[in-house]
Amino acid sequence: MQGRVCADKGTETMISRREFLQATAAASALTIGSGLGPIGRVAAQQRLTQADILKFDPLGTLTLLHVTDIHAQLMPLHFREPSVNLGVGEVKGKPPHLTDAEFRNYFHVATGSPDAFALTADDFVALARNYGRMGGMDRIATLVNAVRAERGADKVLLLDGGDTWQGSWTSLQSKGQDMIDVMTALKLDAMTGHWEFTYGAERVKQVADSAPFAFLAQNVRDNEWQEPVFEARKMFERGGVKIAVIGQALPRTAVANPRWMFPNWEFGIREEDIQKQADDARAEGAEVVVLLSHNGFDVDRKLAGRVKGLDIILTAHTHDAMPGLIKVGDTVLVASGSHGKFVSRLDIAVKGKKVSDIRFKLMPVFADAIAPDPAMKQLVEKLRAPYAKDLARVVGKTDSLLYRRGNFNGTFDDLICDAMLKQRDTEIALSPGFRWGGTLLPNEDITWEAITNATAITYPNCYRSEMTGEQLKNVLEDIADNIFHPDPYFQGGGDMVRTGGMGYSIDIGKEIGSRISGMVHLKTGKPIEASKTYTVSGWASINQNTEGPPIWDVLAKHVAQAGPVKIDPNSAVKVSGA
Repeated sequence: MQGRVCADKGTETMISRREFLQATAAASALTIGSGLGPIGRVAAQQRLTQADILKFDPLGTLTLLHVTDIHAQLMPLHFREPSVNLGVGEVKGKPPHLTDAEFRNYFHVATGSPDAFALTADDFVALARNYGRMGGMDRIATLVNAVRAERGADKVLLLDGGDTWQGSWTSLQSKGQDMIDVMTALKLDAMTGHWEFTYGAERVKQVADSAPFAFLAQNVRDNEWQEPVFEARKMFERGGVKIAVIGQALPRTAVANPRWMFPNWEFGIREEDIQKQADDARAEGAEVVVLLSHNGFDVDRKLAGRVKGLDIILTAHTHDAMPGLIKVGDTVLVASGSHGKFVSRLDIAVKGKKVSDIRFKLMPVFADAIAPDPAMKQLVEKLRAPYAKDLARVVGKTDSLLYRRGNFNGTFDDLICDAMLKQRDTEIALSPGFRWGGTLLPNEDITWEAITNATAITYPNCYRSEMTGEQLKNVLEDIADNIFHPDPYFQGGGDMVRTGGMGYSIDIGKEIGSRISGMVHLKTGKPIEASKTYTVSGWASINQNTEGPPIWDVLAKHVAQAGPVKIDPNSAVKVSGA
């Protein structure tokens, strides 16, 4: 039995519990609000197969496949989902702001199942050793090609939500060319962007103008004449259905990343322009209108209630992975995770030139269960070959689980802060709340690849400077407002800046200027004084000509000197208002 959305128009909902249980009992592929189906039971019996992952009851004549936030990860890896993901305002306690047991209860995920491993954080080490790594572009290629073979390539549209060309040493060295080659081989139809822009305007425009796939970004304008920089939307036909895909790059790219890398471009949400794109697409005969977005989930949820005529929003940026669709009015939102861990499949039925039904599955890319696609495997090996020796070089070892994702301090970021405090000889360290970078299990080697998977950016310099206590508080307040502002349109995504050598309290329910208190210098135990000056190290400054060694060298030197890495639980940040 297939699940159905049961809600009045204009509300946001998921499939009902009764329908979910009926659907999973029948071991069928689910429609709107569906989960990962029967995979949990099968894998628990150690019989997870590629066929289980691909199992799907097809619908209609059109299939959309969505990947996003791969962050240049060519190979399978571990990536731990957040244990802290706080929502504020109207989204407090709503998905994706649920973790661990709350998440599993909401989506009916069995504890200890592969679904639990893929989607939540607790018991991660034990589950990771049981179920193995996830992702890998050769495994993704296998799933994509299998769906095309099943449906017919003329019925399948493959879309990428961006943050694809950045996040690894090979991508940094090739300016994203490795991922461009891979996505070309995968026969990608269209993408949008965010971190792509940190290769600079000239590089992005070069690829956008020459790649065999469309680079769509309706919200990027030339700041002198307000002319569009990229194609805003593209019409495709699959399975006899006309699909308009509208691209939406990260609206706050010029704030979150160095503006000097694309000085003549402006971004923004441009809600009215999205509405016009949707209206024009309908006027041109589009039967399905898709927003290929890098806004972040909460921004897209708000936008879905304000822009009419969008059938599907494929969200990105906030790395959320959800085995169900959220429906707002007539629009469904899809969250496909990150780092190549998932491929979303949507089968769409169209009647009377309108969407009549959607069937959905979040396909987990369990590397041990999926046969690598031979051609993609060969391509990946070729792309990695010039860097293979460096990537495999062992720098150190970890005795702790090293992870990054979460609203506050991840252990990998604690390690980076420790490295900056020691190597740059400072009292306080600040590390950006980036969401990308693989997870290392206890007793794993720390390789050059692992280090650069967490640090590979085009503005890596690790600075050493001085800041007053007042300036430090202002930095924390500004970043906290960027994350916990109750209006999603004022949020920029990312997680809270990581601090080394300093603790503080944060009340996420308060307004800017009053969220941060109790700042303390951990080494001395004394309060941070507003008028006192402190030596501070950090990296990923958006200011041009920042001086200092690249962060990967700082981290590698520290790891090599430190011996086996042991990161104690970090209790220096006290959170309230959640």
